[in-house]
Amino acid sequence: MTPTVVYSGERGAFAEDAVLAAFGDVARAGVTGFRQVFDAVAGGDASVGVVPIENLLGGTVRENYDLLLEHDLAVRGEVVVPVRLCLAALPGQRLEDVERVYSHIQALGQAERFLRTRSWELLTTYNTAGAAKRIVDAGEEAAAAVLSPRAAALFGLDVLANDVADVPDNRTRFLAIARPDADLPPWRAPAGPGCRTLLAFGVRNEPGTLLAALRVFAERGLNLSKLESRPSRAVRWEYVFWVDLDADVADPAAAAALDDLSSVAAMVRVLGSYPRPSED
Repeated sequence: MTPTVVYSGERGAFAEDAVLAAFGDVARAGVTGFRQVFDAVAGGDASVGVVPIENLLGGTVRENYDLLLEHDLAVRGEVVVPVRLCLAALPGQRLEDVERVYSHIQALGQAERFLRTRSWELLTTYNTAGAAKRIVDAGEEAAAAVLSPRAAALFGLDVLANDVADVPDNRTRFLAIARPDADLPPWRAPAGPGCRTLLAFGVRNEPGTLLAALRVFAERGLNLSKLESRPSRAVRWEYVFWVDLDADVADPAAAAALDDLSSVAAMVRVLGSYPRPSED
């Protein structure tokens, strides 16, 4: 059956948690990387893809910003997923038996304080749930994975230590991406107040150009909750600026600001407007 939603990782990955939070128990499939998510959606092999864009501790997932510019897709929604981490191993293993710990590099970093308490060998995998799959497929004793409790249960692992993350309220923002004209499954995640617009713009590398671009928002009382730069990949030492605008692009003030931005920026692209997610 063709999946309705694709995400990067194995079943039990935090990206699958985001799919369930956004769309419920829909037909879904994990793929091997973020580019594969974008390609599946752009090619019509799935209606929508769910990708992480920012973690509270690890920061921006920069690869996905670049992929958003590369593909003709729109952001149709956002969901925030709590990140709970545990240490789990094959049944019968004890904490004292562990010699190696597998996980995604960000998850290892998010559990650094706990992992430093032992002289374990830390090994990276492409995905937290993928660490569990590796251990189970190989029947690997003396190995453990840092992953979510749900993923540990799905793969039949025993939890050796709960809540190993350095920060207990860590969370990740995920975007739902789709072709602009695609029909999506019903959105099930609760929305917070207001709307958010994700946009990117580029300016010439000249004095005052970035200030002029930002002034179009300030003069209309529009808040930018995030501003980040990425290399343009087109001109050396020039940058694309990514903005989370706290407004709907259809609002008169936002629409006027974007009109003015087009006159001072070398490039403007609106990726989508959608309700701000609830983080409760």
